[in-house]
Amino acid sequence: MSDNNVLVLDRLYISKLLPKREQNSSKGTFGTVLNISGSSYYSGAAYLSSIASLKAGAGLCRLASENGVISRLASMSPDITYIGLGENEFGTIPKNSNEYLKNIKEPNSIIIGCGITTLKPVREFVLKFLKERINSITPIIIDADALNILSEENKKPIPLNSVITPHPMELSRLIRVDVNEIQKDRVKWAKYASESLDCIVVLKGKNTVISIPKGNTFINPTGNSALAKGGTGDVLAGMIAGFAAQGIRIEDACLLGCYLHGLAGEIASRELTEYSMLASNLLDFIPRAIKEFV
Repeated sequence: MSDNNVLVLDRLYISKLLPKREQNSSKGTFGTVLNISGSSYYSGAAYLSSIASLKAGAGLCRLASENGVISRLASMSPDITYIGLGENEFGTIPKNSNEYLKNIKEPNSIIIGCGITTLKPVREFVLKFLKERINSITPIIIDADALNILSEENKKPIPLNSVITPHPMELSRLIRVDVNEIQKDRVKWAKYASESLDCIVVLKGKNTVISIPKGNTFINPTGNSALAKGGTGDVLAGMIAGFAAQGIRIEDACLLGCYLHGLAGEIASRELTEYSMLASNLLDFIPRAIKEFV
């Protein structure tokens, strides 16, 4: 159903977007995600987003983070590969971390922002990273603290093929509109943000709104209160990046990620209840959500 280019996602539409799995393949066939996430305060955000990208089907996830984060996570997951960005006294990504990323092979999608904090060295790194990629066609999912860093900039360096994934308060800071106004008309303000910032906007919350600049706006019907818990947004960022790495259009990766993320939450809460599901539990139900369309 639709109304003035506002579409409600349904199972039939989503079933056409899932990327095909070529049997004569290798990890390179399904793409590499570069995930720039984590700090000593929020190492879980780096883990959740990285594993979610792999559960969505990406061939490889390379987590670029502060050395201490990598030391902790390397013992937790043999599935992630790691790029150490050095260390500082804050336990965050150092400001000169761009030097560590210059010679790596171009990834198929990028996540930046999950749990990185907004401390000064991180701010300097993020702004430099985004400015250097301003004309890049690689899909970039800008989430969490990277959004909070951008919100303090008058001229926001958002690269060409970017997605921003704010919750209502983060969008309020970005476009400087009261959060209560945004919540009164989520479609209106998601569309406004996508046009004014020239990027895809995934406005999280009940019935997540996905707005494509100069295109349609979609409302996602899946999900429930089980997703109202810390870390589930990191899972969503990872899922979008994982689908994008497989070569589908970035807007389709957003629609798939949102719908299947919500569906995974619904399936998980049937077993765990909406009270008790954790973001880490959600990872285990991504395959069950995908299986409904395979």
